[in-house]
This record gives sequence, structure tokens and C-alpha cells, in this order.
Amino acid sequence: MQILIEPENQWATIDKATTVLNLLKELELRPNQALVIRDGELLTPDRKVGPQENITVRKIASRG
Repeated sequence: MQILIEPENQWATIDKATTVLNLLKELELRPNQALVIRDGELLTPDRKVGPQENITVRKIASRG
């Protein structure tokens, strides 16, 4: 699957992720560090993702 990592605008390819949580682990991110978006829809960590999908991972930071 093709992953666009924002705000860096870098592309990554990951083949073995089956869920959003696995995808974030492959990218060395925790669920509270990024939003995962597919076709304009926010995905929760338990959602399944497929090998032919294009996913956007948008890193977020707390400004507290």
C-alpha cells in the first residue's frame, strides 16, 4: 500500500499491514500521534486496510 506521510509529504510503501494499528507500528507511530485517512474518512486503529489502498497518515502534535 502507498502511504503519504504529512506534513513531510513523503511517500512510503508498506506491504504487511492489515490494520491501522499495524500500519502505525510499521511507521513507528502511536495511535495518538497521527490521523489515518482513506478516501476522506478517518480510520480508527481497529479498521482493516488492504494492500492496494492509498492512505494518508497525518502526524499531529499537542499544543497544550
